[in-house]
Amino acid sequence: MTGGLIGPAQAVLMASIARRHYLHGRSKVELAREFGLSRFKVARLIDEARDSGLVRIEISHHGEIDVDLSARLAERFQLVHAIVVDTPEDDAASLRDHLGRAAAQLLGEVITSKDVLGLAWARAVSAMVRALRPLPGTPVVQLTGALALPDGRDTSVDVVRNVAGASGGAAHLFYAPFTVPDAATARALRQQPEVARAFDQLPSVTRAVAGIGLWEPGQSTLYDASSEFDRQELRRLGVCADISGVFLDADGKPVRTELAERTIGINHEQMQAIPEVIAIPYGVARAPAVRAAVRSGLIGGLVTHTALAELLLDDE
Repeated sequence: MTGGLIGPAQAVLMASIARRHYLHGRSKVELAREFGLSRFKVARLIDEARDSGLVRIEISHHGEIDVDLSARLAERFQLVHAIVVDTPEDDAASLRDHLGRAAAQLLGEVITSKDVLGLAWARAVSAMVRALRPLPGTPVVQLTGALALPDGRDTSVDVVRNVAGASGGAAHLFYAPFTVPDAATARALRQQPEVARAFDQLPSVTRAVAGIGLWEPGQSTLYDASSEFDRQELRRLGVCADISGVFLDADGKPVRTELAERTIGINHEQMQAIPEVIAIPYGVARAPAVRAAVRSGLIGGLVTHTALAELLLDDE
């Protein structure tokens, strides 16, 4: 907490513990074991939840975060963090801004100077960066090359440079496209000094932020930027979701694709090694991709909105 305000991660943790304690009769000892905390810390969190007004007759939170739905989502999918924003999805840009602010608050709350932050470009990640306050000297690593976008908005290079510039941490970035015409070109680019240096930092990344795309028109920036041949080929292979170029089927299993050999970005094994990848999915149409992502075990945190969270809980 900062300045007496309860951050989103703290609010969800308090709600999760309070929910189990007051509604399910779980003891403080049981909760301490489940959450990996001391019994005294659990007792303190329960007291804070009551004193702050988070717990009255029902679990509530003054603000746009639905802490009860967040706690249910975290519990169902065994997530480190789940933040559900109570906002409509009728305007995609506004929705991204709301989720970006919530993700920025979460990251500002949990990140420390000992962390290394990985950033993979997505429109929601870009919205988060615009709302992010300076981090405590945290190094920032670029996870993917740049996509050429019709609207000319910021790229993966920009988001890394902006976060590192505001925080004073080292920026491990590179100038390379996300996809290239053939695997030989991709291999050559990965060996370029600035690309190789950035990728050498991947084992040190402790937290990363990415988007989730559904492999359908208008639901994935990478899909929209790909050739028709690649779109059809990945669909034939059963690709349902992409997380910054990591392709998954509907069950969350990785799919080997020729397109992946032509990308300049993080791969499945490297993403799997990151302790917590926070995704910012939005739009109920992307529900199959989000389900695939949480089933994959790659995702440790979600920042999303009410309609998508309810659909995930209802369908799973």
